[in-house]
Amino acid sequence: MTVTSPAATVAAGPTGLNRITADDDLFFKLHSLYPNALVNQLAYRFDEPLDRELLERWHAHLATGFIARRVVTTRFPIARAHWEPATESLPLVWSDSPIPDDRVLEWFLEQAAVEFDPERGLVWQLAGAHTTSGGTVVTLVASHVACDGGGMMHAIVDSLDRLGRGEAPDRAASAGRLVGPVAGAGRWAADLADARGQLRAVGRGIRAARRAKGVSEPARNPRPAEPRLPHAETWQAAETIVQLDLAEWDAVAAAQGGTTNGLLIGVAVGLLGRSGRVADGARVRVDIPHSLREADDPRANATTGLPISVDYRAGQRADLPAIRAALKAAGLAYRDPATIPPIQHLQPVQMLLPKVVLHKFARTAKAPECLCTNMGRTAQNIAVLGPHRARDVIMRPVVNPGPVELFRQVEVGVNLAFSCDDDTVTLVVTGGDPDRFPTRAALQELLSAEFAAWGLRPRFW
Repeated sequence: MTVTSPAATVAAGPTGLNRITADDDLFFKLHSLYPNALVNQLAYRFDEPLDRELLERWHAHLATGFIARRVVTTRFPIARAHWEPATESLPLVWSDSPIPDDRVLEWFLEQAAVEFDPERGLVWQLAGAHTTSGGTVVTLVASHVACDGGGMMHAIVDSLDRLGRGEAPDRAASAGRLVGPVAGAGRWAADLADARGQLRAVGRGIRAARRAKGVSEPARNPRPAEPRLPHAETWQAAETIVQLDLAEWDAVAAAQGGTTNGLLIGVAVGLLGRSGRVADGARVRVDIPHSLREADDPRANATTGLPISVDYRAGQRADLPAIRAALKAAGLAYRDPATIPPIQHLQPVQMLLPKVVLHKFARTAKAPECLCTNMGRTAQNIAVLGPHRARDVIMRPVVNPGPVELFRQVEVGVNLAFSCDDDTVTLVVTGGDPDRFPTRAALQELLSAEFAAWGLRPRFW
């Protein structure tokens, strides 16, 4: 994920086309290098059987909704591509064979392996299956090209609300209306106007970057070269889903002088240290996605990242008051262009880079060593599908399988995604280092030790 500077947040050009953002552009270009390496997934577990026909009706709403969009490129130099409503979608995937209850997480992962095509609008897929115990599992996966977590939530809430009210699929009456108009006869003039606007944005970005040349982001820790464990050529990042009582989580955070966010970050940093990925005394860079989405926002990706540094001390819990102060300082810094690092101001320049140049940079780029996403009480907002309420709801970024050497090269660390309802915290934890988190069992063992240090009692799926 890249970050979006205040100068680069407007997607629509002067003629009203829904132009792609710098993040959209980056994900779109990288799609050809690492196809579908990262997707967003919503996953449900229901205790009762759901009819396929219900999912077909939800599919129809999604197919005319906020994520039903396709990238329309331009041959006009400098002008940005734009979004138009998709006219086709991937069909519902329905499994006729029940899924064993002890393979639910594996089934979720399997459904994330989808071949997307942003230019055709094939950027999401809905799947469902019954379980051997008589329940139902459902997943919705979407390409990060077409939506960030906030965009996906907007699409889900809108489509489920319309489904629950018994309304007919209707692009004009749903959030699908925000995707944008279809370019008409004035396309050339629109692209010319956007090209001029982009040149002005480049100039503003360069000037802002010069003014902020003394500002820097927290450094990340290099990945230790050893140990190097034996793995197959293709590796699946270790992942687990764990649930805890919300009251217990909040009580522990408060007792340590912190917040929900602070405890999430503290657990993540402790996990990273216990694995040996960072040394005692290291300052860990933690990236926290922060939504910039506004009401009736047409953007696919509208998220920035707030990076902070957190001290790791072996055998000690993270300092939650210090984390709280760091988060506050990062939020304040982002509001002032003078304290935003230069690279963030240069996103309009990034959009001018041809795909071949971006691919060259991407091959040497590094992934976050610690990414913590707090989606808050989103689960209770999307738990009802038609007449059914889900027992469990999770939203998460999925790291799909890839070459084991790629995981080592980009130095993936740990990702934690937090959501909750009124009673339960659900954490999706991904360990992307094949030599520190080689298996799910190894990841769960480290997590169990970290939870025990905080006095938390986890329940693993």
